[in-house]
Amino acid sequence: METPRFIFAGELYRDFFITADDKAMVDVLGGNAPYAAVGSKLWEDTPPPGLIARVGEDYPQGWLDELAQRGFDTRGVNVLPEAVDVRNFYIYTDKATRVKGNPVTHFARLGVPFPKALLGYRDSSEALDSRMKLTPVSLRQGDIPAIYLEASAAHLCPLDYMTHSLIPAVLRQGSITTVTLDPAPGYMNATFWNDVPSLITGLTAFLPAEEDLRALFEGRSKDPWEMAEAIAAYGCDFVVIKRGERGQWLYEAASGSRWEIPAYPARLVNPTGVGDAFCGGFLAGYRRTYDPLEAVLNGNVSASIVSEGTGIFFALEVLPGLPQARLDSLRQSAHKL
Repeated sequence: METPRFIFAGELYRDFFITADDKAMVDVLGGNAPYAAVGSKLWEDTPPPGLIARVGEDYPQGWLDELAQRGFDTRGVNVLPEAVDVRNFYIYTDKATRVKGNPVTHFARLGVPFPKALLGYRDSSEALDSRMKLTPVSLRQGDIPAIYLEASAAHLCPLDYMTHSLIPAVLRQGSITTVTLDPAPGYMNATFWNDVPSLITGLTAFLPAEEDLRALFEGRSKDPWEMAEAIAAYGCDFVVIKRGERGQWLYEAASGSRWEIPAYPARLVNPTGVGDAFCGGFLAGYRRTYDPLEAVLNGNVSASIVSEGTGIFFALEVLPGLPQARLDSLRQSAHKL
């Protein structure tokens, strides 16, 4: 099998969620790593993007087989010889708003039998990350196949603080010259203020959601451009603030340029994986053009396509010319501030 050009380090989930129109999706393939890889595949389908993640022996093997059949390189998925809980439950209160909650309450509200696969589930998403301890799904150096280090670009999906502090240095030991990172809420808060700078140094792009960036700067600044400038000063080339259905802000460190890019007017069906797909599209666009604005436009289009359906593979079945047509249309809407 050939060397992947792009690799995506993140998580594979077993997703359980309730849609805005009260449909229960039970035990479906999810995870930020495959959604980010889909975002890149919309622009560059081959070679297959590499996935780096840790799962347990209880993870459905059929899902890994399907990922491989659909054109993802799964050699970086480390199946541990033990059970690992990668269940993920959430609810959409409307088409754009996702919240966590107690699954028992919500299945009872719907009058739907409680899924056996969710017994004993506990939501740990609100917990602060550890600065010292790895979790079962934290990535280790040994999880990265040697051939992946011959890739040219890598994206780190939201993961724990320890993974984000250790893995970029490992990736740079190989041929990887572009590293982008989407931070996680577990450390994007004021208590990690002194720890975050070390994660940013040397990145090509830092890609936070607006609410996470505001949480980090709480009590220090409310001005998003001031925040972007402060982040860039730690040593990354570009800061892209993801703003959901309001699009993105782009800050270029070298020139101080500021751009606002509205979201492509998609027919929103399900926002699961949309932010990750943006990051994958950004990576592909940047490696194709080395223009951060084009990269944001590529990511924006990837996000729009993923938002119009449900499931990781939906976006791979759209008409082949659709991403380029949307890119040409969206390009007119970006404006410099």
